[in-house]
Parts: sequence; C-alpha cells; structure tokens
Amino acid sequence: MATSGKRLWWTVPENFFAPVVLDIEEDTEERIFGRDDTFLRCIEVHSHSLVQLEKWLTATGQTCVTVVGPFSVRQWLLDMISSVESHLPPSGPR
Repeated sequence: MATSGKRLWWTVPENFFAPVVLDIEEDTEERIFGRDDTFLRCIEVHSHSLVQLEKWLTATGQTCVTVVGPFSVRQWLLDMISSVESHLPPSGPR
C-alpha cells in the first residue's frame, strides 16, 4: 500500500528499465537466496523488487539472475553478490 503519496514501486515504469541480468555460481545463489531459494520471496518483499532465477545446466551450475525494481535496489543486489563472491573460496573442478 502506498503511504503519503508514494507510488507503489511496480507502478513506476522507470523501475523496469535496464533490469540487472547476470550469471552467478550455484554457491553464490545458495548463500544469498537460501537452499531451494528459501529467502527469495523475503528479499523481493523487503527490497521492493522482482527477482527471477533461472538455473542453467552447466558444469559449475550457474544461475541467471534478473532483477527489476528501483535503481538503488538493483545496485544493492549487485553489491551483495559481489561481496558474497569475494568471500567464497575459488571453485575448482568438482
């Protein structure tokens, strides 16, 4: 519900321009969105965004992440992914 004249994020066309689309490793996806994407809905609700995850069948198990929402949310998610990836050990052959 909008408060004090603020528009709902999904009613603002600019929030759908230039969505973030990137591929992340399976380990990164699990750390951010939880096992079986348990935290996905919570992240969407609290960040005012829509996140789509598409798993790709690759040797390393990558996931394509698409995010729409306000610019600050897209930037926050990119920063979070970058931070998580920098703290994960390098992935070698499985």
